[in-house]
Amino acid sequence: MISPPNVPLAQERWSPRLWGTLLVLCAAMFLDALDVSMVGVALPSIATDLDLSTSTLQWIVSGYILGYGGLLLLGGRAADLLGRRRVFLIALAVFAVASLLGGLVDSGPLLIASRFIKGLSAAFTAPAGLSIITTTFKEGPQRNRALAIYTTCAATGFSMGLVLSGLLTEVSWRLTMLLPAPIALIALVAGIKLIPRSSREDSGKGYDLPGAVTGTASMLLLVFTVVQAPEVGWASARTLLSFLAVAALLTAFVTIERRSSHPLIRLGVLRSGSQIRANLGAAFFFGSYVGFQFLVTQYMQSLLGWSALETALAFLPAGALVALSSTKIGSVVDRFGTPRVIALGFGFLVVAYALFLRIDLAPSYAAVILPSMLLLGAACALVFPSLNIQATNGVEDHEQGMVSGLLNTSIQVGGAIFLAVVTAVITAGDTGDSPQQVLDSFRPGLAVVTVVAAAGLLITLTGLRTRRTGGGVVVATSVPQPEPERVTVGD
Repeated sequence: MISPPNVPLAQERWSPRLWGTLLVLCAAMFLDALDVSMVGVALPSIATDLDLSTSTLQWIVSGYILGYGGLLLLGGRAADLLGRRRVFLIALAVFAVASLLGGLVDSGPLLIASRFIKGLSAAFTAPAGLSIITTTFKEGPQRNRALAIYTTCAATGFSMGLVLSGLLTEVSWRLTMLLPAPIALIALVAGIKLIPRSSREDSGKGYDLPGAVTGTASMLLLVFTVVQAPEVGWASARTLLSFLAVAALLTAFVTIERRSSHPLIRLGVLRSGSQIRANLGAAFFFGSYVGFQFLVTQYMQSLLGWSALETALAFLPAGALVALSSTKIGSVVDRFGTPRVIALGFGFLVVAYALFLRIDLAPSYAAVILPSMLLLGAACALVFPSLNIQATNGVEDHEQGMVSGLLNTSIQVGGAIFLAVVTAVITAGDTGDSPQQVLDSFRPGLAVVTVVAAAGLLITLTGLRTRRTGGGVVVATSVPQPEPERVTVGD
């Protein structure tokens, strides 16, 4: 039987049931990443089969991002209020049904609707799954090891999704939509038996419905505006008015949360410098990676003429490196602390992107592309688990879903914003259709990606300075304490 969160678990050995619980949660994270990467390679086949325009095709990707990024705050808090196990299992069941429908529909609007529902369900499984881990595994080496394995599954799913999509699309794009369904159903059945029941937070004071409405509406509108801005224009009246509406909704949300006795997001948690750095770091890390992956995919397929499978295999060394290092990262974090590990990872990321600027129309894979992929894999292995550890350490169990939702929101919103910026830079630099002109339009985008990663590195370095000079960071608690608990960043 799984030990409750406040009972120390044996550090050397986990029980079979504990491993089973972790594997179920890893399966859900794996599916989220798998689904994101698989659809990209299948888009040309989908457009041909369903006779979709480019703008409609874009929403097959954007619909998922909209549901995922827009509802993560609500998903994280729902896990705390309604029970993590319940929220996770219901959302996983919805994900399975939506996957099945996505492979059977015969029109663009229905496919987009199924993608939005999948994104919505992922917005609940991601924070619920992360908070189940952080409340089941004791803070410290146990949790660090579990989070390293958990977050590695995301990178592995993304890498495998690229390869599987290349193979399955050769048969039918529908298989890429259907594949997650049986995996989700198996995980659901196993989760019902293995995931421990969690207590719900007392909601006697009522739910923060105004906060839920304004918070969700602001995130949905922000993601929608950013996704549409490259198409309608960043300086267009529609985009500017949308950003103004986002600002108004966020102002209303903050005002409501400050006055609510049962807030959706307790703003005091953001008084912790480690929390702020974790969320900003997640946004810059994922945003730079999404922009890089978009550019490299276009470069390899459009300019070099590589197939979808060849492109996927080019990324494989990065994913393989992450998978092979999954069980070791937890001990690295235990020894050096999250700030140092994140800083090292961001350093690898900056060098990886900078090296890729050497590309030309006839690159040597071993000399030009492979070094960047290996550094990228090392960066992902170090940064992503460490960000999750840093965001959840020092937070009380009943708020783990909330901070998990915040972190995942930062990831998705960062990805949407920086991808839109990179797309706009590429479009602005497009001066012709010749291969050299197209390559020249890609270079400013690569430069932007490198600068974004460098900004993430600078943010992380402020954490190193805090560790040297201050010795700790006070994590704001939701219950008054005689003395503030001081939590050392990275411990």
